[in-house]
Amino acid sequence: MTHDPRDDNGAFGGRGRGGEPVFNLPTGILAAMVLLAGIYVLQAYVLSPDAAQSFVFTFAFSPLRYVYPLSEQGLEWLWTPVTYSLLHGSIEHIAFNSLWLAAFGTPVFRRIGGTRFMAFWVFSAAAGAALHAAVNWGQPTFMIGASAVVSALMGAACRFALGRGSRLSFGHLRPRLTIAEALADRTVRVFAGVWFLGNILIAVGLPLIGDVSGSIAWDAHIGGFLFGFLLFSLFDPQR
Repeated sequence: MTHDPRDDNGAFGGRGRGGEPVFNLPTGILAAMVLLAGIYVLQAYVLSPDAAQSFVFTFAFSPLRYVYPLSEQGLEWLWTPVTYSLLHGSIEHIAFNSLWLAAFGTPVFRRIGGTRFMAFWVFSAAAGAALHAAVNWGQPTFMIGASAVVSALMGAACRFALGRGSRLSFGHLRPRLTIAEALADRTVRVFAGVWFLGNILIAVGLPLIGDVSGSIAWDAHIGGFLFGFLLFSLFDPQR
């Protein structure tokens, strides 16, 4: 193609028949996907095995860090509740999260813009890490992956983009529902119910999909989803 790959709405891609974008991703979502992929390539293919292990230790989240006095350790406890969301354990892991990031991150990004989206990412990652730490307090495990953030985006979408009769791709134009209104919507209830059921099955040891990168952090998923669903209004510029 020789034309500009950016359409009039800031989406990446050319236009198909009828003027519809072929690839309808905001450039900010595309940039996030490229960042995740670039970090994975660095971790898996550029760094030596020892350096890669040190990289994961430095940026992955572990509940064990918070058992010891913070003054007696490095600052990993400060940034790892966010940086873990940028690391992935396999190509399947990053592909799965990127797919859902594209689907649910797109309407949220269009609605709140890039700056608010970055803030939403930071706080939703921390919310997922907080619940994971509460459930696994003191465990010497390391959590990586953007699943908590993706779950938060799903929760946020329930407040405006998943209502009855809406289309996800244009959901950013709809009014924001109150929590009660969202729970009263059958589409939202079914979506949230199936989502929670899947994570409960994972929690009891019956994952519905293949385990793409070790143990699935179902608790971080729930922490992220609740954050996005309950607190999305704090990031939404539309009143």
